[in-house]
Amino acid sequence: MTQVTLKPIGSRRSRFDWGQPIVYVVGLVIVGITVVPAAYIWINAFRTTAQINADPSGWPSPWIWQNFATVLSASTFWTEVLNSTITALGTTAGVGILGVFAAFVIARYDFRGRDALYSLFTAGLLFPITVAILPLYLMLQGLGLVNTLAGVIIPQVAFQLPVTIIILVPFLRAIPVELEDAASIDGTSRFGFFWRIVLPLSGPGLVTVGVLAFVASWNAYLLPLLLLGDPAMQTLPLGVALFSTQYSQDTALVLAFTTLAMLPAIIFFTIAQRNIVGGLTGAVKG
Repeated sequence: MTQVTLKPIGSRRSRFDWGQPIVYVVGLVIVGITVVPAAYIWINAFRTTAQINADPSGWPSPWIWQNFATVLSASTFWTEVLNSTITALGTTAGVGILGVFAAFVIARYDFRGRDALYSLFTAGLLFPITVAILPLYLMLQGLGLVNTLAGVIIPQVAFQLPVTIIILVPFLRAIPVELEDAASIDGTSRFGFFWRIVLPLSGPGLVTVGVLAFVASWNAYLLPLLLLGDPAMQTLPLGVALFSTQYSQDTALVLAFTTLAMLPAIIFFTIAQRNIVGGLTGAVKG
């Protein structure tokens, strides 16, 4: 018989996983590309234009707060903040309400053409708003929605619905049929089941689509640029462009305005990031 010699586990040379360092390096590169430009804007917003011109990569010394005070004292800034807030909240509410109702029907009802309808929403991901901007403008002009916040909110809701339904449908399908049967035995109506059971269980998915819709609406530029010619109706992205033109010689002041314009979306996204990860994970599992 052949004698087999067993070696202790501890004596085996561990294999080095070359994939792990590559993953970390790629991750650090992506983080650097994303964070470094934003950090450059934030840091230089606390400097004067003369300091930036003398040393673009320098550190604030001393820290200048007057740039932010100047921006915050401008009435146009707060008008643009209000318009952006109304637009973002209106878009988020419309996406959440319409999206969850449509996703509930697709996920929980069996009817002819259900798969085709779901595929239609999936195909909607392939068509950005830039493709339909000309006919969209003509349609909104015919409806009298140019220079109104509603004219911005309605198309944004429509173009956010595909990703909303793609995320919510797996959540709603994952709810056990036994819960619906038990609720029906207890005398709960369809709407009661939707209101008392479906909505609470799909909370992470709703938070995810809400945050994505809010951030996308807050940062939207093309649609407000074409529709909101009235300065009193302009949103913050348009305000940043206009402010940059008016104060092109004062770089520090422009950077301070840009910092304040992006701050609400960053804070909102940071607070809800755990729910976003949970919502996307649940959508993939579903």
